[in-house]
Amino acid sequence: MSQMSELLERGKQVLMGNYARLPVVMVRGEGCRLWDAQGNQYLDLFAGFGGAILGHCHPALVTAATEQAKKLWHVGNQFHSVPQIELAERLNKYAFAGQAFFCHSGAEANEAACKLARLRGQESSPKRWKIISLDKSFHGRTLAMIAATGNPKTRDGFSPDVPGFTQVPGGDIDALTRAIDAETAGILMEPIQGEGGINVYPDEYLAQVRKLCDDHGLTLICDEVWTGCGRTGNWFAHQYHRTTDGKPVQPDIMTLGKAIGGGLPVGVMYAKPELAKLFGPGKHGCTLGGNPICAAVARTIFDVIERENLTARAAMLGEHAIARLKGEAKIQSKIKQVRGRGLFLGVELAAVPQNLVEKALDAGLVINVTAQQVIRLAPPINISRDEWDEGLNRVIELLTLL
Repeated sequence: MSQMSELLERGKQVLMGNYARLPVVMVRGEGCRLWDAQGNQYLDLFAGFGGAILGHCHPALVTAATEQAKKLWHVGNQFHSVPQIELAERLNKYAFAGQAFFCHSGAEANEAACKLARLRGQESSPKRWKIISLDKSFHGRTLAMIAATGNPKTRDGFSPDVPGFTQVPGGDIDALTRAIDAETAGILMEPIQGEGGINVYPDEYLAQVRKLCDDHGLTLICDEVWTGCGRTGNWFAHQYHRTTDGKPVQPDIMTLGKAIGGGLPVGVMYAKPELAKLFGPGKHGCTLGGNPICAAVARTIFDVIERENLTARAAMLGEHAIARLKGEAKIQSKIKQVRGRGLFLGVELAAVPQNLVEKALDAGLVINVTAQQVIRLAPPINISRDEWDEGLNRVIELLTLL
């Protein structure tokens, strides 16, 4: 029995089957490359569901984790720690003035955001507690967040739904307006939908939602778990949007996960100060949230992205990929649409593919398929131009064989 087969058999005995795991055991990563237990090499164009924003084992992140581990491993949130303060300062620098709550994942961050919106709603009469989200959205797998998620399959087997959540079609401001009632507390939306298929809204939509929230006294929550930390070509995807008078659109609350930890478990609920003050002692917590090692790595991610100007790089490589995929004559009959921003791209296929992820692995390529027929491409944003072209070449070759 090979080492790979032995490891797979051992894993089968002790790991739950809640993930559709591929029959591969990864043992090493460097940059945008992965190696399995048999020594096979893969080009990673999905970065661990977007978590490895700077690739695998980035030297600066390894150094940050190592140096912090020598100083302070865990202390608990009854104390301040330097890495937490410095990470929150970077969010103030690159997002908007606010205050941070640290946790482990995007789902937890979204839970915290909805709790904070409800706290604000308690000040109204009648009390506001309902949250509107969008069809095809994804906000996590806790009981409340599957109720917020606009995909009924996510809720299968977990009824009854947690009350207070409803969905409307994305991009339809009239439907959103009609859904608001006297008990509505907030609107939760992804600036670009991830799990739903890299769905991009009309340019004016987010500004319209912002105005709707202002007019009705609602809390706007932007779920940037997929789109944060430079992936889309801006630090955060909401920064692409402007109001009719040219002012930047800002959410009241922004949630982060995936990329902000670089592959370590980091989630952030980041709120404007007037909202953040409602989270007084005892209102919410997370024992290991803001762990010093994780926070030191997350802080360093922002430093590397700024130093290497990776937001601009992501925007440039995204435009390059869209042009290549749209311009390749031999695959046009296989593609319905290419959409997204920066290095967060969706290639919607004309037909549902069979075993495309497995075929990609056989070709030494890591990709993902969501919404049945949308290839998601989300490589590390520091991928080189040559490696990106290598990956696109392999994607194009795979599509020609469909």
